[in-house]
Amino acid sequence: MPRRVKDFIDISEYTSLEDLIRYLETIRDNLPADHQAELKIRGDEIFGRRLTITYFREQTPEELDLESKYSGEDDKDGATIEELRHKLDDVPFERSRAKRG
Repeated sequence: MPRRVKDFIDISEYTSLEDLIRYLETIRDNLPADHQAELKIRGDEIFGRRLTITYFREQTPEELDLESKYSGEDDKDGATIEELRHKLDDVPFERSRAKRG
């Protein structure tokens, strides 16, 4: 089952009201099903304020590929961290004496 990810759309504070309304309508009409969209005002006086829309979407095929590559779910030999630790514990090891200078 693919995971859903949270995505963001930022709108700068320098937008006319008419452009903002058109932009919000376009975003609303193109959101995926079950998006749970939220609108927040973020930022401050120094870096500027912006409207941020957050919503959930399904992962893209590229994101799914990267997640499966790095998640370890398709571990080919089935070795877990615990199994690897036990294998390392069985490796013979002799401590060498520290050289004195």
